[in-house]
Amino acid sequence: MSSPALASLQSRLQHRFSDPSLLQRAVTHRSFSAEHNERLEFLGDSVLNLAVSTLLYRRLQAQNEGDLSRVRANLVKEGTLHRLAKDLRLDQVLHLGEGEARSGGHQRPSILADALEAVIGAVYLDAGYVVAEALVLRLYEAVEINPQMQAAAKDAKTALQEWLQGRKMQLPQYRVVGTAGVAHRQTFEVECAIAELALAQRGSGASRRAAEQSAAAAMLATLKAPKP
Repeated sequence: MSSPALASLQSRLQHRFSDPSLLQRAVTHRSFSAEHNERLEFLGDSVLNLAVSTLLYRRLQAQNEGDLSRVRANLVKEGTLHRLAKDLRLDQVLHLGEGEARSGGHQRPSILADALEAVIGAVYLDAGYVVAEALVLRLYEAVEINPQMQAAAKDAKTALQEWLQGRKMQLPQYRVVGTAGVAHRQTFEVECAIAELALAQRGSGASRRAAEQSAAAAMLATLKAPKP
């Protein structure tokens, strides 16, 4: 990324990096370099969920746990993160491999959503949680947040979470267990595990998010299958 582009992005983020290499990595896709953003994305996902959960806890004080979970699912889903990434113009600064760029990777929702999480993770490492949380709050200033969001269609991960919460069980754990294919056309395989039930199911997809949804759907099907 050129210095002017890096400076412009930091201006939009309202954060000047002490270590600009963190931001450089956050906008670098695995198809471009071995020094890519997936570890930062993993970290940023957790920071984002905590910041959004705190925001909802404070703003929607009349809602129960299930309602808060559904609203949060709407706020951190790929479509919402994609729009926020476009607002930051991340598509203009992403480093992609040639094949990924030719196939439209700069506009791919999953890549942009992942990059936004990586940026949040980079801010967290550079300046700590308080600064990263402030970034998340700025990002969501223009996003409508209300209890009616709970009426949105549930995705498989949300439905599985609610099934477990309704039975006072711990949330599932997701982990990437494999990838296949060339960098710009990879397939991810993810395992969804429920330790309390000693159950694990796998799913695959063109992105980590899609694979997690597939694994969650497989787990739900197992849990809801008629018992012999």
